[in-house]
Amino acid sequence: MRHINRLGLSAATGLAAALCCAPLASAAVSATDPQPTGDKEEVIRLTAVATQATSLDFPAAGPSQGDELIVAGSVLQNSTTVGTYDETCTMTRTGSGDSSTVQCVVTLTLPKGKITVQGTFPITSTGPGDITLAITGGTGVYRTARGYVQAVNTSSTETQVTLHVIH
Repeated sequence: MRHINRLGLSAATGLAAALCCAPLASAAVSATDPQPTGDKEEVIRLTAVATQATSLDFPAAGPSQGDELIVAGSVLQNSTTVGTYDETCTMTRTGSGDSSTVQCVVTLTLPKGKITVQGTFPITSTGPGDITLAITGGTGVYRTARGYVQAVNTSSTETQVTLHVIH
């Protein structure tokens, strides 16, 4: 379970996470990634800060299928709190050595609605691999949201999150 503890937010999170209603930066749509007329992509850069985390180590002892990490925290933009996130990650695969795969589900709660995020990513002895998760929907102004989230853990409690929200 040691390496799932290193996850911190990871997704998200997210999602996690995945995320905000503070000022948003608009990005140009790439010609290689065409979108239906009327859709726009917003690129949102945030910091997710874990404030609570619980690891559940189910039998067999050590890393095994079903082990979980539950994380809650704050979402910041330019050092200002703009929302919260809630994330659950479940270990779905274990490999040789200290490698595994986790499936994460993240909900970002923001002033103008929620964004949901999910997906899988690998974890090795050096930490999480590529953390790119899908935006699966939302509520409020994000009710038609789709796109993806990229996350980079910068410490055991902080993750830099870039959302590519299409709506």
